[in-house]
Amino acid sequence: MSPPRSGRESTGTIRKSVKSASYNDRLQEASERLPQIPRPGSHSKLLNTLVAGSAAPKSQEIANQRLTKLLLNVTVQQSLGPVHAVISPESKVSDLIKAAVEMYVREGRRPLLTETDPRAYELHYSQFSLDSLDASEKLGNLGSRNFFMCPKPQNGANKCSNQATKAAKAPFQWLKFMDFMH
Repeated sequence: MSPPRSGRESTGTIRKSVKSASYNDRLQEASERLPQIPRPGSHSKLLNTLVAGSAAPKSQEIANQRLTKLLLNVTVQQSLGPVHAVISPESKVSDLIKAAVEMYVREGRRPLLTETDPRAYELHYSQFSLDSLDASEKLGNLGSRNFFMCPKPQNGANKCSNQATKAAKAPFQWLKFMDFMH
């Protein structure tokens, strides 16, 4: 007859269950065996711990550094993804439009642009922004890295703002949608 499978042995003592070590326990044990790498607690400590042969830059030099290039994303109206442009922060909005049009055409993106002249396009902060950006404004002053480019309206006025003004003047436009509820 086989012994009963209870938590007790035949002598009456309780078996100690051996718990397998968890992943975290094994990870902690392994990290204790590895030598610890001293990590600097602040930026100034990092500068002080640079290799002895190299000239450590002074903190004033780091503070005086300026951006030399910006990575900007320009989404062209009806395109699937943005065009990435690397351009100087001192460049103007018109320079970004020109670069975006050139890259869009060079990459052969779809839909094809009806006009390849950069003066035929305007830049917005987003597709929901009604006002276009001033073409002479510097890119470093805009405070954004993502833009939306669309063709300029043919009649000289902004089509989006005209539609918004028209909708605001008609107070009960939403009543037109009530007919389908009957």
